[in-house]
Amino acid sequence: MRLAIPLAFGVSGTLILLALGNWQVNRLAEKEAYLAAIDTRITQAPVALPAEPNPERDRFLSVTTTGAFTDDHIDVLASAKGVGAAYRVITAFKTEDGRRILVDRGFLPVAERGVLRTSGPATLTGNLHWPEEVDSFTPDPDPSDKLWFAREVPELAAELGTEQVLLVLRETSESSPFARPFPVDTSGIPNDHLEYAVTWFSLAAVWFGMTLYFVWRMRRSKTPD
Repeated sequence: MRLAIPLAFGVSGTLILLALGNWQVNRLAEKEAYLAAIDTRITQAPVALPAEPNPERDRFLSVTTTGAFTDDHIDVLASAKGVGAAYRVITAFKTEDGRRILVDRGFLPVAERGVLRTSGPATLTGNLHWPEEVDSFTPDPDPSDKLWFAREVPELAAELGTEQVLLVLRETSESSPFARPFPVDTSGIPNDHLEYAVTWFSLAAVWFGMTLYFVWRMRRSKTPD
């Protein structure tokens, strides 16, 4: 009876930790399938811009549209791999049928913010996106400097007078785009389930090992010299 309680406690704790690890393994498989589906959708053949894009149904949808860039723009401070601090250039784009949408034209290094911004006709291919980048630490935008710190589509649309639609550029017919397109991909979607699974399984092994050691010490203490 003296050993039963700690042994039961140790075994139950081990089983709970193993269950948590197994749950993370299952979540890993689900997340990988989800990311694979997104990758497939991002690179599929582009379709025409939907008449009424929906943030849930049309997120990451590959689209193409023709029209002209306007001079209305906002720079969103961000960072780019291999570039460092940079601006995402968001420009209002007027389609051939008279709609106005937002286009993320890509990255512009901080030192090049004063570069000549090209406007005019273009055919674009990219993906629709409604990023969720604002948290409690995000500074308020500075409209006077056309400087923002997150791509909040409703607010950007209100500022530039467009639909609440953001096309993240993948390809453009412009001969010399001033910004480097930075297409949508899945690298920014966290997938830490493998690390979590390893952590839970490691804790289970440690818990079980400590249980065995504790039981061994108790049995030894009962053994007469």
